[in-house]
Amino acid sequence: MNQISLNTIRSAALRGAVYMVLAGTAFALVNVAMQKLTMQLEVSSTSAAFWQYFIAMMFSLPVVFRFGLRRLKTAYPVWHVARIVLAVAGIQFWVAGLAHVPIWQAIALVMTSPFFVTLGAMLFLQEKVGPARWLALGAGFAGALVILEPWADGFSAYALMPVVAAALWAGSSLLTKRLTQVEDAQKVTVYLLALLLPVNAVFAGAGSGFAVPGGAAIWILLGAGLLTALAQYLLARAYECADASYIQPFDLLKLPLNVLAGWLVFGYLPSGNLWVGALLIIGASVFVMQQENR
Repeated sequence: MNQISLNTIRSAALRGAVYMVLAGTAFALVNVAMQKLTMQLEVSSTSAAFWQYFIAMMFSLPVVFRFGLRRLKTAYPVWHVARIVLAVAGIQFWVAGLAHVPIWQAIALVMTSPFFVTLGAMLFLQEKVGPARWLALGAGFAGALVILEPWADGFSAYALMPVVAAALWAGSSLLTKRLTQVEDAQKVTVYLLALLLPVNAVFAGAGSGFAVPGGAAIWILLGAGLLTALAQYLLARAYECADASYIQPFDLLKLPLNVLAGWLVFGYLPSGNLWVGALLIIGASVFVMQQENR
């Protein structure tokens, strides 16, 4: 491989890493906004999720028109729909969890998603999982148990919602990676936001309806919608530029980013159990990613 090819690969890898870090920062801001809406301003989680992605789609319309409707034609409609079903279900569990669980706990638990990806690859893609990887999966889920503390008197079933969201998003991530190998990142993002709307509308209609919040809540929703559109695009670009096994470690930065955001906005101070559990989760995640890279 000549020097030009090496430089091209390194440049693409660097862009992928930067896109992943920027996406994580945008998602951290979105999480703060959604917790502010649901926990303090008493906006229902189903309504907040609907308006969040409705606004995100509105901000994405210029991209749709510039991209061209003809170029949105896809040969993989089933993959897009399956990805969106998993993503929407994950969003609903995630936002509902944020209404009751501190950001630091929710984000640490959702970091179990790579372990569900490994399990999904084993179950649906017939990948072999050796003893070392099983040990890593056990350590990762043990870390989640340390954070959850299901044996404690104060345990709430709401704390399980980020774990369910992690499992659902793992399936969505597998399909995202597959789609970005055969389709443009802009198309993948637009399909996500467009198809999220009708499914989120069903949840909102079955829940508290489509009432538009007033006061400060509407401005927070506008900001969350804009950041959501930006974060989804950055995430798709990250997967497009570099291999998932390379950029995934940069996604681990979401834990300190969300802990910092939660502390600055809400004054949350994580318990010692968070860092013990997070250390197990992160260590197991890094090991699994190294195995995937091999």
